[in-house]
Amino acid sequence: MMDSERTNRRLKILKQHLGGNQLIEENNSSIDFNFTSGTTPVPNATKPVSQPMMTSGKNNNQQESTKKKEDEHYILVKDSVTGKEIKVPVEKGAIRSTALEQLGLRCLDPGFMNTCVAKSSICYIDGDKGILRYRGYDIAELAEKSNFLEVAFLLVNGELPDQNQLKLWEDRIMKHTYLHENMTTLLKQFRYDSHPMGMVISSIAALGTFYEDANPSLQGDDLFVKTPEKDPQYVEQLRFKQIYRLLGKVPTIAACSYRHRIGKPYNNPVNHLGYAGNFLYMLDRLSESNYHPNPVLCKALDKLWILHAEHEMNCSTAAVRHLSSSRVDPYTAVAAGAGALYGPLHGGACEAVLEMLEEIKTKENIPKFIEDVKAKKKKLMGFGHRIYKNYDPRAKIVKQVAEEVFQVLGKEPLIEIAEELERIALSDPYFKERKLYPNVDFYSGIIYRAMGFPSDYFPVLFLIPRIAGWLAHWMESLDDEDTKIYRPRQVYTGYDIRSYVPLNHRKPSQTKSAESLKSFISTMSKRRTETR
Repeated sequence: MMDSERTNRRLKILKQHLGGNQLIEENNSSIDFNFTSGTTPVPNATKPVSQPMMTSGKNNNQQESTKKKEDEHYILVKDSVTGKEIKVPVEKGAIRSTALEQLGLRCLDPGFMNTCVAKSSICYIDGDKGILRYRGYDIAELAEKSNFLEVAFLLVNGELPDQNQLKLWEDRIMKHTYLHENMTTLLKQFRYDSHPMGMVISSIAALGTFYEDANPSLQGDDLFVKTPEKDPQYVEQLRFKQIYRLLGKVPTIAACSYRHRIGKPYNNPVNHLGYAGNFLYMLDRLSESNYHPNPVLCKALDKLWILHAEHEMNCSTAAVRHLSSSRVDPYTAVAAGAGALYGPLHGGACEAVLEMLEEIKTKENIPKFIEDVKAKKKKLMGFGHRIYKNYDPRAKIVKQVAEEVFQVLGKEPLIEIAEELERIALSDPYFKERKLYPNVDFYSGIIYRAMGFPSDYFPVLFLIPRIAGWLAHWMESLDDEDTKIYRPRQVYTGYDIRSYVPLNHRKPSQTKSAESLKSFISTMSKRRTETR
């Protein structure tokens, strides 16, 4: 099924799920939802208006010629030992590694440096040109004109919503912000100084235990999969129910983890302040009866969440897809993505930037720091990216957001060091030749610091919006006929075969870690040992 057809059907089912089978009445007019491939959603009074794309005979010939070239595109692979040669088709710039099985070979790619695990229509990145698009929309345009929940709709459903669809989408998500009392009790059992990410990850995984009807381990492995014998509308509605729950409840869990750390009672969510506004309300309300967060800060946070909502097949997204391939429930899969995001090489980059800037201390120390970086004595954090070989398009937007936040809260002192460091680095041939440009993490941490968030809370702020991207990939993987349970192979480098030696005939192990078997012994353990 084509992506456009799948999107049209999904949006039709979404409409029925959100608003029932009846047409939605607004201003005494009947509104139906219709999407035509290559168009934006249009209100329709009675039936869908067809808007076919006009194609000239010349364009048809060009399309046929392009398709023919794609069909003819292949590479020849020859084994220099056996002399065997195979023809491997090239599909959209990629080859299937299983073709190499004909030569008895496998692909070794540690870190997936050049391996595609899926075909996706969600996010497009051109790292050489510094381009990032969600479903074809440029990230800068979305950050300027859209809001997070609208972008979340776009990522999950493939198209931007109209006014009615967006209202219903927001309503469903905001009505799922409340937590079960057992969940708040669970959160209160954590130590007072627990890391917020540890609390959030555990709580997301625990969410799955509240919804037995959404657990494939209990209801069957094809629970969320469309099969001929099942009503596709029912499957779609079941999927959307989990999406509303996760998008609605994760900010509440995140807010509770913050309040837990500062020893304040949890705030219940409110639905009239918007997605980011509700989050800041739950973080900061004390005894006020009608507390309203600063609208500039709400907008700034919303914009940052748009930038962090999706970023193709990164470490955490791949983890979500990996677990989803086993047909596990979406709560466990999302918790796995959160676990990957917890890693300092992924979600901890913002914190590393702040630590670097604090170490530099003053602008006068930057030249010496730059020399240390060139001598490989120091690391330049927040510069460079595995994908981008140009200026990260998100970094430019974050820098603008920083100025908006500073107008409200005052200028964060570290910003001057950051701007000077960027200026010097971008004018230095050493960094230009290596295509090291600021990435999204370089200024994000400074904004979060200015807004009063502790550095160990940064990954949580990264996690909340990324839920939307993960869920989009979860939905896409369920509909992808190529999806199989992930089972990577390895290149074995161990012994061939050895004979078992009885315990009383063995010599001491000569492994590198033999001495490490003696674990660290605390002074208390030593005291207990000495008293025996």
